[in-house]
Amino acid sequence: MARSGRKVRWRLEGAIVDAGGIAPGYLRLDASGRIVERGQRGTAGPLSPEERRVQGVVLPWGVNGHTHLADGVFHQEPPALSLAQIVAPPDGLKHRLLAETPDPVKERGIRGSLQAMVRGGIAGVVEFREEGIRGIRLLRRAARGLPLRVWGLGRPSTLPAREQEVTALLNEADGLGLSSLRDLPLREARRLSDACRGAHRLFAVHASEGTREDLGPILRLRPDLLVHLCRATGEDLDAVREARVSVAVCPRSNALFRRFPPLASLEAREIPFLLGTDNAMFGAPDLFREMEFAYLSARSRGEAVRPETLVRAVFINPWAALGDPEQASLVPGSPAGALLLRVPTEDPAYQVVARAGPGKLFVPPRPGPFP
Repeated sequence: MARSGRKVRWRLEGAIVDAGGIAPGYLRLDASGRIVERGQRGTAGPLSPEERRVQGVVLPWGVNGHTHLADGVFHQEPPALSLAQIVAPPDGLKHRLLAETPDPVKERGIRGSLQAMVRGGIAGVVEFREEGIRGIRLLRRAARGLPLRVWGLGRPSTLPAREQEVTALLNEADGLGLSSLRDLPLREARRLSDACRGAHRLFAVHASEGTREDLGPILRLRPDLLVHLCRATGEDLDAVREARVSVAVCPRSNALFRRFPPLASLEAREIPFLLGTDNAMFGAPDLFREMEFAYLSARSRGEAVRPETLVRAVFINPWAALGDPEQASLVPGSPAGALLLRVPTEDPAYQVVARAGPGKLFVPPRPGPFP
């Protein structure tokens, strides 16, 4: 509210980045944060007494494309172990920690990570939640009342999964998020995939993270999302493109184990990927850090990726992949909320990737209902 008691309206001016591309212009928002006008630069006219003008790079709210937030109960430098020794079920370090940690502690940790993401302009999270139905319920409690959409992908507590548990999971979760298919028989993976399709839920799988896997059997399961693909070949990526499967990549967590997702190859094939921050035991769920690291590490290896590609991986692509593309469209009548980064507007995608952060965000009210 304005000091006079009148409702404040905002004019966001600068470079607008959304599903339609990047263009100079302005948005007018009403007091609830809804977009009521969009125009070209220089055509907005004088400010009304109720308006506040803010300048910079304007974006939709973003999505974290892959997380394991309960892992944040581990607060130390990751030990010098192999990836399998840390995360592989059922005996990896993370699984032992999850089993030993009381639920209220995990719940507080997850909620703290979700709150940090909201402060960083994130309105959606694709969370892979272990521990069966108990894990999904813990996630829902942690997210209660927060202004973001959490796609909770559950995982059966035992394999082969009991039919009763699969049914319960798909009643309360948004789908299933499995570890590598090396961890379960293909017949079991097919059963779980069929169950997701029958319940109209998402089916996601980690693939080719540490070693290359034959993607043929995985793609025949018709997954909605593949995660990592660090060891995928060009032929594998061609098959992913042909199958029109979404991909989530996690550059910072992969780099800890000297692995790098094929960002340039995904870009060259026009496969619209998502960026995720992965295990919360490895680093903060900060997608500005993720974009910057992805850009610098790819360029340092001679496999440069365009800044705009990385910006789209956070603020544009996930909404389409998850079935809500209007959340990335900053036009009047859209349900999307708008953010503004107080950074220079020259070369705006580079500014977002290299110079932005939560501390530079201007966040108007976000229109509800939340996605």
